[in-house]
Amino acid sequence: MTTAETIRMPPRNPPSQGAIDESYRRCTALARRAARNFYYSFWVLPADKRRAMCALYAFFRHTDDLGDCDRPTAERRTALANWRSDLRRAIDGATDDPLLPAVVDAVRRYAVPVEYLETAVDGVESDLDRSRFATVAELEHYCYQVASVVGLACIHVWGFDPRPEAYEAARRCGLAFQLTNILRDVREDAEHGRVYLPAEDLDRFGLTAEDVASPQPNARVLELIRCEAERAEEHYRAACGLFAYLSPDGRRTYGAMYDIYHALLVKIRDRGGDVFSSRVRLSGWHKATLALRQWTPLARRAP
Repeated sequence: MTTAETIRMPPRNPPSQGAIDESYRRCTALARRAARNFYYSFWVLPADKRRAMCALYAFFRHTDDLGDCDRPTAERRTALANWRSDLRRAIDGATDDPLLPAVVDAVRRYAVPVEYLETAVDGVESDLDRSRFATVAELEHYCYQVASVVGLACIHVWGFDPRPEAYEAARRCGLAFQLTNILRDVREDAEHGRVYLPAEDLDRFGLTAEDVASPQPNARVLELIRCEAERAEEHYRAACGLFAYLSPDGRRTYGAMYDIYHALLVKIRDRGGDVFSSRVRLSGWHKATLALRQWTPLARRAP
């Protein structure tokens, strides 16, 4: 069940077209409401690809929400296990969940390997039992599970030349985006007992988790944030390679996503690593501008 070939098999109990269309409407509404950074980039896609992207976003968003809520850990683990089971049953057309008919339809239409979706569930499940990462390698494996697989799923919808270099660039894009999220949210996560910055980096700067949670960080904390931002920048540079392998639609959409997320990282760096005094964010107008400029003749296709 983890290959593109398997999902192309017709379901034993296919949902009606009306049920699929209604599911797409629900996924689109969820994406419009929750995809603060991604939704602007969906604008530049044709309608069929745009709604497929909304379906994928809805799956990944709902997966994350099941793991990141106020319910007891055991209940969240059960909810994620049920969600995984619902996905598998939906492939055969057996689901009452309002999101999954569209998700499965998009996965089938664009030959998205189901393993990407299940890997995202694995990543969220792993977050239930762990609030620290010992090494950079551990953190990057987690980033692959919760972010790189999103990019790998997306390129199937956009259209791409399936060379190893394209898959690697998509993987690095996920690392860049997730590290940006981690840096933006570092104080809030620490206040909730989660420190995603690797312990080996904290040790290198002589810091503790409590230092990172402080509303008044010392100079070493800011230096650490700047160091982690440079690591993210290296992943952004490697992720530029993906442009060469994408369809024109994909290049526009990826360009919008890339520019929006990279602009957040630039803000973090411009503030000298200060993600503590106020939340780093872009205005809706700024994000819309970055997305819409992908249609202009002077839009750069490879940052």
